[in-house]
Amino acid sequence: MSRAAGLALGWCADQLAGDPRRWHPVAGFGSAATLLERRTYAVSRPRGAVHVTLLVTATAVAGLAAERATRGRATTHTLATAAATWAVLGGRSLLREASAVDAYLRAGDLGAARRQVGNLVGRDTSRLGADEVARACIESVAENTSDAVVAPLLWGGLLGIPGLLAYRAVNTLDAMVGHRNERYREFGWAAARLDDVANWVPARVAGALALACAPSATRARAGWTAVRRDAPAHPSPNGGVVEAAFAGVLGVRLGGRNTYEGRVEDRGSLGEGEAAAASDIAPARRLAHRVSAGSLAVSVVTATAVAAVTSTRTDPRRAASRRSPTHDGWPLDG
Repeated sequence: MSRAAGLALGWCADQLAGDPRRWHPVAGFGSAATLLERRTYAVSRPRGAVHVTLLVTATAVAGLAAERATRGRATTHTLATAAATWAVLGGRSLLREASAVDAYLRAGDLGAARRQVGNLVGRDTSRLGADEVARACIESVAENTSDAVVAPLLWGGLLGIPGLLAYRAVNTLDAMVGHRNERYREFGWAAARLDDVANWVPARVAGALALACAPSATRARAGWTAVRRDAPAHPSPNGGVVEAAFAGVLGVRLGGRNTYEGRVEDRGSLGEGEAAAASDIAPARRLAHRVSAGSLAVSVVTATAVAAVTSTRTDPRRAASRRSPTHDGWPLDG
């Protein structure tokens, strides 16, 4: 149960404090990845795969060492899991950034809103109108709720500290090198594909949680329709699912054309209704918070189930008691 308790404690720490302003462990990992890239970079998919393998393996080994060092000491293991969970989650910071975008739009400061939303998205924001800024913000809230909250919690529930750290390494590397520009089209291919695999199940769990958190059955059906009809047109196999679910539940239209370093990408149309506006950011934030809480519940259940299975496999007396005939509820000896 220490894993489940640690996940819950770490989630609460993220909700209360958000990311540390200085000395963030993920920033430290990013610096190490940048240094390694100086030695591993080449316009080559195999070299990119080596880069990712080295970094993810090292991170997973560090997590495994922490897991084993605290095994058998419930309080220490809970605190170690909580620290790792807090370090890899980004829910509070994501919603804080979205709130700042909302405030600038409501104040009519489009320039500041463009710059602020640039912290959340990779697209060119310099020429976006107010509604396009709002759309970018909501799309980021949807996708990053899956990437920065749901996915790490699910991997943590399944694999503990190694799962938390390895997933964050994969996702960070995708953000660093998993781009389609000239420099990273080949080198970043492995990072992008691995991130797609790591997020495939979490994205669908996030989409399902968004539908479950809909304010009405009508909005939930609209979200399901948007996922089935619109998500396949999105260039991301995972982002489209979550964004379409949010669009349907919120009753807005997301998607469209974005510009990335001069390259135009068409994400199709997600959902129905009016185009997203500044007034839709606050409902999107509330939906993201509910999805976040729901994913914590799923991760706690997962961790508890894993603990039950593991304890049965490692305790032969418990396994034998389940197979033995009983009398008055007690296993028979001999």
